[in-house]
Order: sequence, then structure tokens, then C-alpha cells
Amino acid sequence: MMACGSPSTEVVDEFEKLVIRMNPPRVTVDNTSDMTATLVKVDSANKYGTLLEVVQVLTELKLTIKRAYISSDGEWFMDVFHVVDQDGNKLYDGQVIDRIELSLGAGSLSFRAPPERSVEVEAEAAAAQTAIELIGKDRPGLLSEVFAVLTDLKCNIVSSEVWTHDARMAALVHVTDADTLGAIDDQDRLDTVKRLLRHLLRGGGAGARDRKATARAAIPAPRRDGAATHAPRRLHQMMHDDRAAAAAQLSSSSGDGGGRGRPVLEVVDCAERGYTLVNVRCRDRPKLLFDTVCTLTDMQYVVFHGTVIAEGSEAYQEYYIRHLDDSPVTSGDERDRLGRCLEAAIQRRNTEGLRLELCCEDRVGLLSDVTRIFREHGLSVTHAEVATRGARAANVFYVVAASGEPVEAHAVEAVRAEIGEQVLFVREDAGGGGGGGEPRSPPGRDRRSLGNMIRSRSEKFLYNLGLIRSCS
Repeated sequence: MMACGSPSTEVVDEFEKLVIRMNPPRVTVDNTSDMTATLVKVDSANKYGTLLEVVQVLTELKLTIKRAYISSDGEWFMDVFHVVDQDGNKLYDGQVIDRIELSLGAGSLSFRAPPERSVEVEAEAAAAQTAIELIGKDRPGLLSEVFAVLTDLKCNIVSSEVWTHDARMAALVHVTDADTLGAIDDQDRLDTVKRLLRHLLRGGGAGARDRKATARAAIPAPRRDGAATHAPRRLHQMMHDDRAAAAAQLSSSSGDGGGRGRPVLEVVDCAERGYTLVNVRCRDRPKLLFDTVCTLTDMQYVVFHGTVIAEGSEAYQEYYIRHLDDSPVTSGDERDRLGRCLEAAIQRRNTEGLRLELCCEDRVGLLSDVTRIFREHGLSVTHAEVATRGARAANVFYVVAASGEPVEAHAVEAVRAEIGEQVLFVREDAGGGGGGGEPRSPPGRDRRSLGNMIRSRSEKFLYNLGLIRSCS
């Protein structure tokens, strides 16, 4: 096996870079072809992971992808995305259009700078922070305890993203020293942080040693390019690799089908063209396309063709995939595993609970105090996005009662009265993934009809390109 960093590997990398430079990406933003959406067309030399990069850029720009047509056979990548802004309107803001062209245009893909930030600025920010990865069994009040430990150890929380799914919790937390506001480089102190957080994640008390393998607190080494880790992708990877979470997902998948809007998936052979066909139908929500493409990419599948339709309450996705070595999926066990992993990726980002937004002046210990108040009033956090913008904190929490039931109105009012009604707000979840209500379950249809339903909308586009034929 060829070692990473070997001369042969470097030659291959340089060749790929040369191909991309000779065939730079071409980006077209079209506001005339569609009456309801802006078309973003991306043509470039194909490279593994390019599709994920493009979807990530559009997601980071807070655009909603209503339709997508994907084709990357051979050496060329051709994608069309129908996008709207957060209000559901076409893109008329020149600055947003410029950022799309800058982020996806020549010299950007695979070497791109994040929107609105240079590589140097991102590297400087990442170097000034210490990343902490956490995964373990979820329980009411766990996040409050984690933030309290970090505060006691004089860690200032700059940003964090927290997911819970199937009784598991995963978090990526970025901290600085509370006194210097720089990265923490004292190894003894870092070891103490990891030891205490592991103890929390294992639950402490009797049997904690038996749960050692189910909990992890790690401080990853900084990336070689100095850039910050992309939090959602890393959380997907952590939960995918978490053996306990995988076992819980397998158990829940064997239940009665669940009444909470579980996705409908099928993974079938498409022997005529040597593809594996993946069909997904589920409730639509923001960032859904990123989650499925991220999972396929990290499982080392290549999407050769695809169609995405998300113009109503449900989303339909169809992918023709192969392994990196150009072979289709041939094992029934692998098809089942792929279906379960995609289902988990879709469900773990579904935000359950009432959405609370905290907007106020940031300070050391703020999150510890806020989550302690949540815990004292019987609220449990199911999802959190913590960010610091200058001197201001911009945080989002999804909360349920400690019992898992929807939050009572009197508990919310008590929390707001204690934290501050002018800084803590109850928001309607625009993504349709939370709000405490019961999600609508997909209609009970024959699973084999799913592919035909999606293909009937996309086959004309793909046929006209002469890229695929029907696999029915």
C-alpha cells in the first residue's frame, strides 16, 4: 500500500491540480430560466468530493436548494441547482451572487476560501482556538454539566454544535483560555479537561468503567492547512463511527416503522449501467442535501448522476452511485448498511423540540449559566448551535422536557423571565424539523414505486443528455 505523502502520491496530487487549472470551474448564475428560483450551474473538471464542496458552499450561504440535477460521468462535472434565499425568493442581491461566483469559480474548488473570509483569516482564527470532540450517552442536563466543567477549568466557549440522536450525544466545541482568549497549549490542563469530560460522558458512578468504550472526549490535532474543521461534517463522521450509536440505530430500524416521519429509502441494483440506485423520500428540511451527499462521500461512494426535488413538504432524492474503484454495490448486507447510514444521517439532524434563540453580549460562563437555568426548569437540549460574532453571542437551542415530552408554556416563561425576555426568544422553526409537534409520516406506498416517482420527473433531463437509460 502506498504511504501517504510518498513521491507517487504527490505526483498524482499535482496532476489533479494541473487538470483543474487547465479546466477551471465555470459558474453561471441564471435568473431568467426559472420563474421561481435562481439557477446555479457549475461545470468543472471532476474530482472526488467536488459535489460535496459545491453543496457545502451553497449551504453555508444559507440558500435553499429546491431542485438539483447532477452529472459527473467521465472527467467532467456538470451540475444545476435551483436555489432560493431564506425567504423563498430568487437571488437578486448582487453581493450574494458575487459570493457564489467567488466561492465556486476558477481557482476555488478544492482550494477555495470560505465565503466572506480568506484562508489566512480562517487559519488565524482556528489557531487561536482549541477544538474538543465529545460523544457519549445522552441524558437530561448533560450539556449543562459539560459547559459547567469547561467554565470551571477557565475555558471560554467560542462556538459549539451539539447533536443528539438515538440516546447519543455528539458535540464539537471550540474554546479559548478565559484569561488570554488564545488557544490552550498546556498539556496537563488539556489532559484534565479530557479526563473530567470523559467522566461526565460515562455517567460516573457504578458501571462507569463498563461504559468506557461508549464515551469519548478528544482534542484533535490542528489540520495541516490550518483551517477550522467543518462542524456538521465532523459530527456526521463521529456519529457514524460511534459503535453504540450504530447499534441503537439498527435496533430502532427493526421496530414498527416509527410514527415520527422516518425516511423511506431503497438501495437497488441498476445492472444495465453498472450503477447502484439510491432513492430517498422524506420530510424536507434545510441542509438535507448536504447530509445525504456528505454521508455518501464519507462512505467513499461517488455520485455519477442524481436528481433532487424539494418543492413541497417532502423531498425526493435519487442517486446513481459506485464505489471509488468504479464498481457498484453487490452485497445485500452492504446495501442494507448504506440504507441505515443514510437514514441515520437524515434523522440525526432533525431538530426536535422548541426553538429558543439567545442573542446578547457574550461573556465567559454565559453558556454554563443559561444551560443550568434550562436544567433547573426541567428543559433538556436536543440540538444546539453556538456562535460568537464579535462581542455578541448568537445561540440557538432546541429544547424538550426532561421526560422527552413537549415543553410546557409555564416552564418557557419562567426560563425567559430568569435569563431575560429581551435576550431569549421563542422562534417558529422555519425548517419544519422541530416545534415540538408530531412530524408527518410519509404516506404508506409501495417502496418499489419510489424510484419510478422520482425518475418520472428527472428522466427527461438525463435522457436529453444521453447519460443514462431506464433501469426499471
